[in-house]
Amino acid sequence: MEIHILGSGGYHPSSKRHTLCSVIPQAGVILDAGTAFFRLGRFLDHKPWHVFLTHAHLDHVVGLTYYWGLAQQKEVGPVKIWADESTLKAIKDLLFSQPLFPKIPPYEFIPVSPNESVAIATERAGCESVSVLPVPLSHPGGALGYRFQIGDRSVAYITDTTLEALPVYGQVIQDVDLLIHEAFYPAGYEEMAQRTGHVTVAQAAEVARQVRAKRLVIVHLNPIVDCDGEKEQDEVARIFSNTVIATDNLVVNI
Repeated sequence: MEIHILGSGGYHPSSKRHTLCSVIPQAGVILDAGTAFFRLGRFLDHKPWHVFLTHAHLDHVVGLTYYWGLAQQKEVGPVKIWADESTLKAIKDLLFSQPLFPKIPPYEFIPVSPNESVAIATERAGCESVSVLPVPLSHPGGALGYRFQIGDRSVAYITDTTLEALPVYGQVIQDVDLLIHEAFYPAGYEEMAQRTGHVTVAQAAEVARQVRAKRLVIVHLNPIVDCDGEKEQDEVARIFSNTVIATDNLVVNI
């Protein structure tokens, strides 16, 4: 089973990265809907798709407006949008308001609550169901992280957050096979990260070490400040060796 990191950046797209969107094709699971959402065309089919949103900031949801372009390319099955109530309300009332984008796609919006597990039916051979546990994060306006249990494989998706939430989300993501964690700043920007609701690449590596994750993929990288230079790569490796700083279209085996 694979996860495709279609977009690895945060805030806004750049010549190097689009904003967050990942897909686990065999499970019909999509993580966030940033500007890389347009890259889903080669994966979508007539079966159900489940989009899990962390929060309503534009770099995580603007791709939901790309549905009509994707649907012109091929038949798209039912698309269910999972998020907390406030995120769903912002999407329906604001992103799809008449002045901004008047033609809302045929999404089904389903609310989730922190610490309440849900099971989704995938209708996919070899992966009939997925268990999902949302967990609260620490970010301006609020955010959710998720732990996915897909057969005997576990994936945690944590973006955007500060370390203030680690005592809570860290308990949920213990011993995951794959941790996908945000890091918007390089080492040395810890104060700025805390102030803006993020972590540094070194802090993300320390989270992986503490929760005993088997592997770490770092996403939501800053389009302005270099977070994946040689210095950052070396520092992350010293803390948690099994780390990849993601690039767009990275494929990771789960």
